[in-house]
Amino acid sequence: MTKNKATYKLLFFFLTLFVSLTTFGQGQISVNQLDLIKLPRGIKYEGKIKTAVRWVDSLADNIAILTETGIYQSKKFKHENDGRDAELFAYHFIVKGDSAFQTWRVYDFISDCPVDIEANFIKNTFQVTDLNKDGITEVWLMYKTACHGDVSPCNMKIIMYQGQQKYAIRGQNKVQLSDKEFYGGDYKFDKAFADGPKEFLEFAKKLWNKNIMETWGE
Repeated sequence: MTKNKATYKLLFFFLTLFVSLTTFGQGQISVNQLDLIKLPRGIKYEGKIKTAVRWVDSLADNIAILTETGIYQSKKFKHENDGRDAELFAYHFIVKGDSAFQTWRVYDFISDCPVDIEANFIKNTFQVTDLNKDGITEVWLMYKTACHGDVSPCNMKIIMYQGQQKYAIRGQNKVQLSDKEFYGGDYKFDKAFADGPKEFLEFAKKLWNKNIMETWGE
């Protein structure tokens, strides 16, 4: 019994530390892990949950859920090459009373791929911020997709929402071919980023450069 109590105390300590670091890193925005056992009515999603959080800003009580299907063969797609598929989803809901209402969804996929598949969110890139300090939070997603059988870059995207406004950066990550030779890494940002607050684009560029290198095996 004593051993079990010590184990629970240790787990509680690390959970508390994780939540504290997450909150501090997001400029004092209190972002909490979503209780998956007590989901509000109206929440539906596909795939396996990778991230599920809840927070409050000046607009609403918010929930974000990120999911991935993993690699499988889906009935959604035609399979001319007997290939496999992978999908990823991000959902945003606002909570009113005991019900939740979806406000946006991000969806991407690879279909009928006969070689190696990448379709996953990049670790430690999901964030909730308020960079321009207007009380309306920004939700950041970053992921990569690819169907390739060689050492080549993956398609990579940053998607950010502030309320209903979508912002996007699209390009490729970078692979190292030799000690001095690299390939990929280019990107383009959309009009929303170009016309939006400068804090948004600066943050997006830093996030891109921090995760630009392909890390094999993750």
